[in-house]
Amino acid sequence: MKRTTYKKIGKVSLVREPSTIELKQVTKSSVAADVAREFFPSVNTVEYVYVLLLNRANKIMDVSMISMGGISGTVVDIRVIMKTALDSLASSIILVHNHPSGNTEPSGADETITSKVKEAAKLFDIELLDHVILTENSYYSFADNSRM
Repeated sequence: MKRTTYKKIGKVSLVREPSTIELKQVTKSSVAADVAREFFPSVNTVEYVYVLLLNRANKIMDVSMISMGGISGTVVDIRVIMKTALDSLASSIILVHNHPSGNTEPSGADETITSKVKEAAKLFDIELLDHVILTENSYYSFADNSRM
């Protein structure tokens, strides 16, 4: 009888490294946008998605990059966002992404992901406080525009 040998499959894991961002309290969308500008790449030629992880006092505990994509979009996996929030024991989160085009208006995909993340977060008693879209000179806040 011939013996079958199986190759081991490597383990895949996400590693969360501590952030150097100061623990700022987010009291309004402009604070979230200002903090995001500290860690977003200075050259915005592709889309990035980050999540700000906040404690009960709305102080930023950590920041995590969720995705980096192309010129006109990126893949946002809700499971990665929720894993990141749960691992950090966040009480609330703020999504932040950029539009390299300079247009602050949310796309249909932006609205869909906001809705999906909000619903997923509810299951874990985590609140999605805002979704901020950054451009080079401006920003758009879903919360400020009553779209949360």
